[in-house]
Amino acid sequence: MNEITDEKLVELALNARKNSYSPYSKYRVGAALLCENGEVFTGCNVENASYPCGICGERNAMSTAIAAGQRKFKAIAIAGSSKEICTPCGMCRQFMYEFAPKLRVLCCDNEGKYEEHSLDSLLQKGFGPESL
Repeated sequence: MNEITDEKLVELALNARKNSYSPYSKYRVGAALLCENGEVFTGCNVENASYPCGICGERNAMSTAIAAGQRKFKAIAIAGSSKEICTPCGMCRQFMYEFAPKLRVLCCDNEGKYEEHSLDSLLQKGFGPESL
């Protein structure tokens, strides 16, 4: 299997963003999650008129990976639809932290320019199963 570069992961997130269902916020998000075994799972945000029923792209991608039996993750690229860098919301940070506190997070703008962060730097003093 070919090694997935950061640039390829960003490209996959930008492509996943095209499938976003975001009629309320008009803010499209795509995510591409790289598993330790090299598999990549993508997701996009899906909104709903009942706002709590929606899901962010990051949780969509990770949930799909988890449903496929994956539990070990290396990196995620998150691409928004504005010129500003898209960072994960607090709910997504905690959700991802449960499985990968040291996850590499590539936060992208609408053109694919990105910054790299570690999840534990984005969610300082996070908690997960190891702290219970």
